[in-house]
Amino acid sequence: MTESNVKIDHHILDLADKCQKNFKIDQSLYEKYEVKRGLRDISGKGVLTGLTEISEIRSYSIVDSDMIPCEGKLFYQGVDIEDLVKGFIKEDRFGFEETVYLLLFGKLPNKEQLESLQEILATYRELPTSFVRDIILKAPSPDMMNTLARSVLTLYSYDDKADDTSIPNVLRQCLQLIALFPLLSVYGYQAYSHYHDGNSLFIHSPKPELSTAENILHILRPDSQFTKLEAKILDLALVLHAEHGGGNNSSFTTHVVSSSGTDTYSVIAASLGSLKGPKHGGANIKVVKMFDDMKKSVKDWENEDEVRQYLVDLLNKKAFDKAGLIYGMGHAVYSISDPRASVLRSYVASLSEEKGFQKEYKLYSLVERLAPQVIAEERRIYKGVSANVDFYSGFVYSMLDLPLELYTPIFAIARIAGWSAHRLEELINCGKIIRPAYKSVAPHQEYMELNNRK
Repeated sequence: MTESNVKIDHHILDLADKCQKNFKIDQSLYEKYEVKRGLRDISGKGVLTGLTEISEIRSYSIVDSDMIPCEGKLFYQGVDIEDLVKGFIKEDRFGFEETVYLLLFGKLPNKEQLESLQEILATYRELPTSFVRDIILKAPSPDMMNTLARSVLTLYSYDDKADDTSIPNVLRQCLQLIALFPLLSVYGYQAYSHYHDGNSLFIHSPKPELSTAENILHILRPDSQFTKLEAKILDLALVLHAEHGGGNNSSFTTHVVSSSGTDTYSVIAASLGSLKGPKHGGANIKVVKMFDDMKKSVKDWENEDEVRQYLVDLLNKKAFDKAGLIYGMGHAVYSISDPRASVLRSYVASLSEEKGFQKEYKLYSLVERLAPQVIAEERRIYKGVSANVDFYSGFVYSMLDLPLELYTPIFAIARIAGWSAHRLEELINCGKIIRPAYKSVAPHQEYMELNNRK
């Protein structure tokens, strides 16, 4: 490093310190002006910023004007997610493509409609000529969400109607992105794994007769082999992550950016940037890493006292990343239960049996039971705490031997369905540009005093 660079680095540190001091706002002002931080009030209830028919999250019931917490419910276009999943399982079929149809068009498809959508997705599941070589392989990134966002923005250059925001064109763009996300994610991982880790490079083409979940496993694994149960549980995870209301950070981002009138590729890249955040899409990675640390720290995984003490240490910032959190527990909306976690849990046991992870499954079950007790004892909380979908999804991905780098992109592969629905809903309803108010609390200063440079 040159002397000049060292000098600049010192300047940056000095300027960063000025930023820290300049942008620090007195926390009491948020209460004084009744600012709903995170667009949620002090009780955790969300501030109403829009209307949607795409999905509904139910976490409380109204009894005599009082909000009473209840078992969590999630509806896609009015269909209970639990009933939706039961239908897939009962008829022994893959459900993600059917879920895409439901979210985009408001009704469950009949056989002919579903086959038509599957044919469209299979046709669109092909990248432009030389895209893998010129875009994905030439500049591999260690972060697959970065690769995914960059690839989405680059696809703008391959679209002759990129800026056309008519509904037929936006629908076409969304369906293409739904079809391409698995390829962009997996190929991005394989490129990085090859150039940075020295692993063999292989690029499998998707198969039109396979579902989205099957194609992910097919193009990811060197031998393209997978069991039916593996594909079914990955498909289930995609269904459960496909949508979660207009208020989650990435879907709200979709609405905000769409309201500006910009193109689909810019909107989805912004949504990917939101999902990349560890407070949103990266939570299941934290769960897996926390359990890895727990398995090293706790000698007897079946000893409740040992496990309980580890959880206490987590909350008291003495274990794992010392952040004071038990990852995978609690949710901004749900209190008694997260319906997605409840559905996923019922199938995790089967996969743990097939993959030989019964001991780990027992540990997860024990933590799920003990954590709410420990949190209630150690923290003052305004609502109940239960396992969220991230608690089990990371465990599922680890049993499927998926690389950590693909955990959040798999979330994106599912959620692009919900983002697409929200983008179309925003455009169709022709809302105003979304611009919430911010109040300035900065003191006024005289320019001449500030400009004295002598």
